[in-house]
Amino acid sequence: MSYQTVTHNNTSSKNEQLRFISCSKCLSRKVLITASGAMSLREWLAGVSLVTLIGALAISGCSSKDSNEQGKLAPQEKESAVNKPLHKEVGKASWYGPGFQGQETANGETFNKNEMTAAHPSLPMGTMAKVTNLENGKKVEVRINDRGPFAENRAIDLSSAAANKLDMKKDGTTEVKIESKPVKKKSSTRKSSKEKLRAKRAKLSN
Repeated sequence: MSYQTVTHNNTSSKNEQLRFISCSKCLSRKVLITASGAMSLREWLAGVSLVTLIGALAISGCSSKDSNEQGKLAPQEKESAVNKPLHKEVGKASWYGPGFQGQETANGETFNKNEMTAAHPSLPMGTMAKVTNLENGKKVEVRINDRGPFAENRAIDLSSAAANKLDMKKDGTTEVKIESKPVKKKSSTRKSSKEKLRAKRAKLSN
């Protein structure tokens, strides 16, 4: 009987060891690349956060500066709005007095020729108006408490006292500039004597 000796090469185990070592190296390289990429991403995120923070601070600084400038300008704008005339016109002024003394005006007051008042077609009752005589430059401040004048081509009807201030009584009329001021609103409006009388009659009838 003859025996055959079979020799097995350990090639496959060597190949497996080599493959394992190669895979280990690949894995190590991937781990290193991944770690490097993670570091780059972290650095990038840190850079973006820094830029965002600087931008936010810059915007905040500009906003606060703008708000401060607006705060400084607001009172000036309010003041200019208050001082700005609501109404300005140029026209003929006349005056009235003796024949209307003691009569009721359009807002329910009693006309007094010695007070600085005037009648105007459209300005709100209680409006303070500065009237300038364009012929001599004299000025007077009057309060609107009546309606008029009813003559054609007349802009304002002044009381006798206001006409004296403008030095226009002798001629009777003069060219004037009218500038009105804001009206201060009151919580309650004053009723005219006619309205009061009407209300009283209504109560008596009931």
